[in-house]
Amino acid sequence: MLISMGAKIEGLNTRTLTIHGVEKLSGTTYACMHDRIETGTWLIAAAMTGGTLRLVGTTTATNAALVKVLRDAGMYIEENNNIVTVRRDDFRLPGIDIMTEPYPGFPTDLQAQMMALACISGGAGMITETIWENRFMHVPELCRMGANITVHGSSAIVRGVAKLTGAEVMATDLRASVALVLAGLVAEGDTTVNRIYHLDRGYENIVDKLSGVGARLERIKGRDD
Repeated sequence: MLISMGAKIEGLNTRTLTIHGVEKLSGTTYACMHDRIETGTWLIAAAMTGGTLRLVGTTTATNAALVKVLRDAGMYIEENNNIVTVRRDDFRLPGIDIMTEPYPGFPTDLQAQMMALACISGGAGMITETIWENRFMHVPELCRMGANITVHGSSAIVRGVAKLTGAEVMATDLRASVALVLAGLVAEGDTTVNRIYHLDRGYENIVDKLSGVGARLERIKGRDD
């Protein structure tokens, strides 16, 4: 974007950028890139709930690590003209092992969502967090819903269960909040997620988007403090 405004910046796609000052910048027209974490969240949502989703205006290129994991587990994921189609037919995904890493490795910002998926898998998997040491705070909340998770330091062993059960849970951070929403989509009974101001920081119109593809959820006014 800056280059299109007249900035002199050398070294794109390398480890070092050299910036030469200019007298002024001009206006420009620039399209912001898609949100790869929101894209990844919807891919995982399809993996959890089944059916087919079409994600418009995005790409799999920035989510290669996640796409590989989901494809290896049996998911159908294809991309054409900035439309990503993801589908899970009537089968249960196997246990999944992941380790978070700096880009282009598996993103820490999709770890909680992947743990929600692992909770209903057909086997056991290990999730290892190497980026953010406090990012297992959603584990007790998932366990309230019937998940079988054991934490050992920076790793969590997740043994898939036949079903989750709705419960009243509390969001501890942005990604944990959406992981609890995803878990609620597949849980038996009602799930209430408190402190959703975390959710609003990262997901625009999430209630409308999920409702538009068949989810049953609503925002309860006055509950979120």
